[in-house]
Amino acid sequence: MVSSNNKKWQWWPLFPLYPYGIKKTICRELIPNQIWSLEQIQGIYYVAVPIRMTVMKVNNGLMIINPIPPTDELVDELEKLIAIHGRINTIVLPNASGLEHKIGLPSLSRIFPDSEIWLCPGQWSFPINLPLEFIGIPANRTKIFFKDGVPFGDICEWTSLGPINLGLGRFQEISCFHKPSGTLNVTDVIVGIDRKPPEIFEYDPTPLLFHSRDRGDELLLDTTELREKGWARLVLFASFLRPGKLKIPSLKMIFRYSFKNGLRNKKSHFGIYPFLWDEDWELSLRGIMGENGPKIQIAPVIQKLIFPRSKKALCEWLMAVKDFEGMKYLISAHYSPLCDFRKKDCDELLLNINSDKWNDLNENNKFLSNFYNRLYKLGVIPENVNF
Repeated sequence: MVSSNNKKWQWWPLFPLYPYGIKKTICRELIPNQIWSLEQIQGIYYVAVPIRMTVMKVNNGLMIINPIPPTDELVDELEKLIAIHGRINTIVLPNASGLEHKIGLPSLSRIFPDSEIWLCPGQWSFPINLPLEFIGIPANRTKIFFKDGVPFGDICEWTSLGPINLGLGRFQEISCFHKPSGTLNVTDVIVGIDRKPPEIFEYDPTPLLFHSRDRGDELLLDTTELREKGWARLVLFASFLRPGKLKIPSLKMIFRYSFKNGLRNKKSHFGIYPFLWDEDWELSLRGIMGENGPKIQIAPVIQKLIFPRSKKALCEWLMAVKDFEGMKYLISAHYSPLCDFRKKDCDELLLNINSDKWNDLNENNKFLSNFYNRLYKLGVIPENVNF
């Protein structure tokens, strides 16, 4: 059993997401002798989903894509791979926004001081846009995609989605098609969501059990059914921020069910549960979760906050991706680790994007759509989304 000391992440106050300073890591081989996944979870108020770092076999060692916090446990797993497949020679940060994908890079670059760093163009930070050196990224061994070329162009095809002007900075995501395995690696834009809770929650199902309840005075009971119920609700939170079937009860109702016997502890948040789900809340899962495998889709939160007026860029990227010869799999930085993914899946996504369904303002989408429109009216999101 790995001690909690091996899972410590001392820099968690810089980006205080659950599970804060203790981060369990699991490692699994996705494509034999070619691609591995190292996963942790992250979230707010127990709304937690997997975040994934991919390790790929390249010509003279290993390449990391989408770094995550390098706890001792994670580094131990990397050392096992290094002993067999060679050194970490390249670390790739393939997106311009998304602090959760940047926060582990400075530490990881110090642990592997001989590695070359490749960054998506247009990196930015908020609320102050700092130079790369100020956030711990070593400029002397850092290269920028396309400006300085691309890494391992003989076995990897790199394709950019965007840039899209967000006002405060840009959205840009660079995908990697690993030719030897036929695998497309993305960060946030495409996800595969399964009804079965991810493996990482087997080590601590607390987030699932917390959100499986209907009231704050219910104990955190552990059953397969409750884990699946909690996971379904986490998916709705992560996809829509405020799902249509969710209500926020009054403070009087919240505290009526708080601080009961068996719940006076931090793990159960002292019984404080500020959510009230409609009886038919499961109807919201239609089209989001796959019944017999992952449901491939444009991540709903990305769809509503990034692409309302930049659908053309998304379609152009999908058109480029679908022509990759021998494409068989998808690896995303979130949700399901490895999904079947071929040209027909790109065609289905394109069909959906260009249909009336794409702009459907159902109850799940209202919060995100209203939020986007408010930012646009305030001038935070610019009128021109192109650079």
